[in-house]
Amino acid sequence: MKKRFFMAITFSALLVAMGLAPAASEARTQFVSIGGGPTGGTFNYFANAISLHVPRVVENVRMSSEGSGGSVENVRRVNSGDFDFGISYAVDIALAAEGKLPEDTRIYDQVRVIGYLYGAPAQLVVRATGDLNSAADLEGRRIAVGNAGSGAATSAERFFRQVGVWENMSPEFLGYSPAASAFRDGKIDGFWVLVGYPNASIIEASTQMRIRLMDLHEDAEASGFYDAYAYSPAVIPANTYRGQTEDTHTFQDGTLLITRADVSEDLVYEMTKAIWSQEGLTNLRQAHSAAVETSMENNFRDASRPLHKGAYKFWVEQGIEVPEHLKPID
Repeated sequence: MKKRFFMAITFSALLVAMGLAPAASEARTQFVSIGGGPTGGTFNYFANAISLHVPRVVENVRMSSEGSGGSVENVRRVNSGDFDFGISYAVDIALAAEGKLPEDTRIYDQVRVIGYLYGAPAQLVVRATGDLNSAADLEGRRIAVGNAGSGAATSAERFFRQVGVWENMSPEFLGYSPAASAFRDGKIDGFWVLVGYPNASIIEASTQMRIRLMDLHEDAEASGFYDAYAYSPAVIPANTYRGQTEDTHTFQDGTLLITRADVSEDLVYEMTKAIWSQEGLTNLRQAHSAAVETSMENNFRDASRPLHKGAYKFWVEQGIEVPEHLKPID
């Protein structure tokens, strides 16, 4: 019996040495996922870049970027364990933890913040020669607002309800690329995105027809939108898009990288270190220009839930003071 056992062990070791059996380190490989967003959205660029970079520098990690409806879906699926990581908006994360998502009173309080990625301004694209100049002009008009359940769609509904036109307009729940195509074909009067700029779908529309970005800040301020929700004023600089010759005043949400409270502290620490390394930041900025805001200086700006303990460890090591309300609670 002892002889057979010794032979079995020796044979197993030989297989490992010959590369015919998995080594122990390979057996410990972790397969994790990150929720991105709709085709043509900034979420996808960031999720894809992160999923490619992290496995190159974090040992025994394999990562897949998963398409999704966007911010709200990512909050739900990270909270439930369908995704290990995700990209979501600060306002959605905060409201979800309080059971205040649209038509959804469930509590999604297991989401934890890793860091700030970029500001996502609301951008409402209309025809340059049209008569749509303010939110009041949208009554009876067909406006694409993003995929149902996305951060874009929920922000659009919040804004248009606040200014009093949601019930009298015709929202179309289309993703960014389908919306740009429908706009080009004259099937809708405008389309809304909540993303970092420049956005690929708006670029696509601007190369095929004359467009204009509607100013949204004045309506937001006058309606009390900033008091009702934690959005902040923003400016999209002139010439960001073809034909946009003046600054556009609007509002924005903070885009955050998130995970779940029970995800390994070591994994989140190593992942945070990889993304916010010089190499990691360079890769993100090559993927999308909005990543110029992803930085050590912006760290966990706009965080609306506590940090994950792995991210907390990383930021403290960088000498960054974490406010009491953002310290890990697990």
